[in-house]
Amino acid sequence: MIWLQNHLPELAMSAAMAWGAGLRLYLVVFVVGMLGKFGYVPLPDALKLLTNPIVLGAAGFMAFIEFFADKIPWLDSAWDAVHTFLRIPAGAALAAGMLGDSGEGVAMAAALIGGTLTAGTHFGKAGTRAVANTSPEPFSNIGLSLAEDTMVAGGLALAIANPIIFLVLLLIFVIALVVLIRFILKGVAAVINKLSARPVTA
Repeated sequence: MIWLQNHLPELAMSAAMAWGAGLRLYLVVFVVGMLGKFGYVPLPDALKLLTNPIVLGAAGFMAFIEFFADKIPWLDSAWDAVHTFLRIPAGAALAAGMLGDSGEGVAMAAALIGGTLTAGTHFGKAGTRAVANTSPEPFSNIGLSLAEDTMVAGGLALAIANPIIFLVLLLIFVIALVVLIRFILKGVAAVINKLSARPVTA
């Protein structure tokens, strides 16, 4: 309990980065790097690399690309599929890095929990987009994408301003995600059936 009280800001930021990485990895890296560079968030040694101008430039460029790619129907799902192999390990690494100064055991636990949180958020996002892509109009994709942009930025800000409220809301999000899992799986199955029903052209 004493450890939690003493490390609550780092714990909230660790969880926020892992959660946010499942939605917008590059935005998380860019924002946290900028916050660390200008002294708004003290970063541990393991994450000081995020303040490097080259890392900031690369993350900012990819965040810009993702902002538009994520709003185009079907391209968003392809983007999510490719980033399955990037978001989850990166989310685990960010979560571990934020708590790295607390010891190897804490960092390993953060990596395991953070990676699981990133995976759940990522697959929840990908499944929701798969359901949205069954509709012919693009506005649902754009609306969902803008909501995710806002959630990530707002989540990081809330984790800094009020760690307790952020962690409570994150717990509610996780519970809601578990409840919605079966609906997400149904949506993915609908997309697969739709794709398999398309005629194969020579």
